[in-house]
Amino acid sequence: METRTPNDTQISSSLPGLTHHITANNEGGKAVIHSSTPATWATLLNKKMAFNVVYTNTVPPQLSTTADIDSYTSLMQKGGPGLTINGGTVCRIVDFGPGVEPLMHRTQSLDFGVVLEGEVELSLDGGESEKRILKRGDVAVQRGTNHAWRNVTPDNGWARMLFVLQSSEEIKIEGRVLKEDVEGAKKDAEWLKQK
Repeated sequence: METRTPNDTQISSSLPGLTHHITANNEGGKAVIHSSTPATWATLLNKKMAFNVVYTNTVPPQLSTTADIDSYTSLMQKGGPGLTINGGTVCRIVDFGPGVEPLMHRTQSLDFGVVLEGEVELSLDGGESEKRILKRGDVAVQRGTNHAWRNVTPDNGWARMLFVLQSSEEIKIEGRVLKEDVEGAKKDAEWLKQK
């Protein structure tokens, strides 16, 4: 199995480095590689966690030109998105170090979380019976629920997840609006406090 060197800004040296490959259509309508770029990581929680934004867009995406790629590039040059983008989608990869305390949060979005490496505990605010251990390849579909992630990888290893967050309509349960709440996630995340 090929070993890939960690990215320059990556803090999880035991996990492989990543490259983003973005495709496009040329003037003749043939598929081409638009760009191949090593991942750039933003660290938080005293370097126990790192985010890597793979791509962002609006919904529905406009793919006739490369305006979406230009918009993503511009957003990343300005520091990147918050957890979600209103009216859009964010694809990110998150590395969780050993011993990271879970941060309970709710986003106004439909989220798909896929475990790529390690094991991660999903906790919901509905109680102890609502916890699940996700292993490599497992998928969690978050439907605007209040949740937290905790790395439970054996031998204090790092865990890695891929997330796709799609903005959603307001969430109402029995007439009560469940508002986005990322205060728990903002606790130690300086990059989120500015969003």
